[in-house]
Parts: sequence; structure tokens; C-alpha cells
Amino acid sequence: MIAFLTGRVAARGAGSAVLDVGGVGMSVQCTPSALSRLHVGETGTLSTSLVVREESLTLFGFADDDEKHLFEQLQTASGVGPRLALAMLSVHSPAALRQAVATEDTAALTRVPGIGKKGAQRIVLELRGKLDAPVLTDGTLPPAGGSAAAAGPVGAWRTQVVSGLVNLGWSAKDAEAAAAAVADEAEETTDVAVLLRSALRRLSRA
Repeated sequence: MIAFLTGRVAARGAGSAVLDVGGVGMSVQCTPSALSRLHVGETGTLSTSLVVREESLTLFGFADDDEKHLFEQLQTASGVGPRLALAMLSVHSPAALRQAVATEDTAALTRVPGIGKKGAQRIVLELRGKLDAPVLTDGTLPPAGGSAAAAGPVGAWRTQVVSGLVNLGWSAKDAEAAAAAVADEAEETTDVAVLLRSALRRLSRA
């Protein structure tokens, strides 16, 4: 098991990054909050989960151990694979996902691309009461909004939000419109994870 990676960030895309770890380029599929902490040319650290399939080995990266733990727990529900679990953590923070399952808020779950009403009901049925409390190494609880992510440079957020939405299955036109709709929020924060979730909520209401 590869529990975490630390290395120079060689590249960062809409939903993935490449870390140079001892001269080896490790490609990692990441949540928005994890990506927002990585800056090309700088050293970055990711909590990771290795998913082994007959034809592939895929590393998934997270901002912290809590995201990783929830990613693994979500996959215990039937019909939830690693890609869908990653999408769930792209739309909602760990705290919001736990709240949605605990309160049977299927509407919140259906905001995730790939989850319909029946799928949301099944996830709630199978996971309610089974999701552990947040996992942090220092024994403290995470902030109410989920993991804190480092803010990106001013202006860079828009390209990342649009790319993230397209990566989650939205059209480029819809992604651009949603990014424009959250531009006012970018005056207060350039945290890509926060802005991406806000854009997804607007698309879900459209």
C-alpha cells in the first residue's frame, strides 16, 4: 500500500497531477482540494489510495487522511467505484457527505454526476451509520467546510474550475457559464475546491 507521496510537482491538470518522487513520475488522480495544494515546481504531499485492477494500477490522491478514508469507505456501497467516489468528493466535502448520508439527504447526493435518485437511496441505505468520524493525525476535528485548501493565484481558479467541471462530465459551455456565475465569490476566495463545489451546486439547480 502506498499511503502517501511527497515529491516535486512536475505537472498538474484538471483532475490529476504528476509528482516526481526520487526521479520517478507518479501520476495521481486527485480531488479538487488536493489539487489546490499543489503548485508546479514546488514540493507537494498527498495522502494516497492505490486501486488495483487486473489491467491497471491507479493512484488516487487526497488533501488529507480524512478524504482518503472516506473515499475508501464510500466504495463499500454497491455501485460505487473509485471514479464515482472521487466525483462525490469533488462535489462535496467529507463533512457534507457524512451529513447527507446521516440525514438521508438524497437530493445532495444526486448533485454528483453519475448518481440518480435510486442510486442515492441505495448509498444512504448501505452507508447510514457506517461512516466513521473524521480521521485527523493531530486528534482535532476538521473545519466545518471540510479540509482547508491553499488558495491558488488570482485568475488561475477559473481555468481549473472549468477544467474540473468538464472532467466531471459537463459541457465546456455549461462549465464556462458556471465559472462565470461564481466569479463574485472569487473576490473573497480563490480556493479552487470551494469554487468548484459552488459551481457544481449552481449546475445542479439549473
